[in-house]
This record gives sequence, C-alpha cells and structure tokens, in this order.
Amino acid sequence: MVNSIADMLIRNKAIEFGDFTLASGVKSQYYVDIKSAITDPDLLGAIASSIARTHEFDLVAGVAVGGVPLAVATSMITKKPYAIIRSAEKSHGKKAVIIGNVKNRNVLLVEDVTTSGGSALYGIEILRAAGAQADRVVTVVDREQGAEEMLKKRGVHFFPLVKVSEIL
Repeated sequence: MVNSIADMLIRNKAIEFGDFTLASGVKSQYYVDIKSAITDPDLLGAIASSIARTHEFDLVAGVAVGGVPLAVATSMITKKPYAIIRSAEKSHGKKAVIIGNVKNRNVLLVEDVTTSGGSALYGIEILRAAGAQADRVVTVVDREQGAEEMLKKRGVHFFPLVKVSEIL
C-alpha cells in the first residue's frame, strides 16, 4: 500500500542521518524532523486531513511544541476546538498546563513523532487529570521503539500515520 504521507515526508526531507540524542534520551543514527517538515502547508494539510477523516473526537489536543501545529490544523479542518498541553506548569499568569477546556470532552491527542511514548503518555495523563476522556493518540511517525506497547498497557489506543520503517 502506498502511503502518501510517507512520500510527502520523504520529499520534505523529514529524515536526517547523523548522531542524535532524542527527547527520550535514546541515541539514534537518524532524526525524524516533523516540526520542520510541517512548515510546508501542503504536508501539514495532508496530515490534518488524514486525522480528520479517520478519527471521531470532540476536541483535538497537542503537546507543545510538536503537537500544537497538528492540533491547530486539524481543528481548522474539522471546525472543532483544540487544546495545547504545555510541557510544564508556568510560574506566572494563570499557571495552567492546558490551554483550552477539555473537561468532559472526548479528546484526541496528536503527536509529531513517538519513540518510547513518554510525551504521549504525559499528554494523556494531563488530559485525564483535567477531566477529559482521553484514550487515543495519533502520531505522524512512530519510530517503532516501544510507544505502542507502553501506551497499550495504559489503556491508550495508538494510531501512527506512518511507521519509520516506511520511510527509512
């Protein structure tokens, strides 16, 4: 099966080779740079359209930074609200970790890249603590390094648009 998102990621040079340390702390010989690739509005639109076509939700949420443009673009296509999950509580202003009202809503969490699933689990736990129904994560690229298994153990369904093996 041809994966058009995978093809677009390749064309947008979303994969770089070298020596990298990932957010999970894992060392890698390649880096999946969705943040830069989705500055292309065609790619961002294709990803958001794919998410909108295949998932039901009341609200879409993204963990800052990578998930935010995905949540915004998906929100614009579906005309449904979005929320932003900060990486930590602020020390000023309203000090909120979540921007947006997620309470009692069926929330779909979107991620740019997953490795171990730690960021996705953080987002799910923050959403649940705020009263959201949150049990699904869509990621643009799954690095196939344990995220799916870890999230499944915590009752979270995991939906990658692309597996890294499709683009390496």
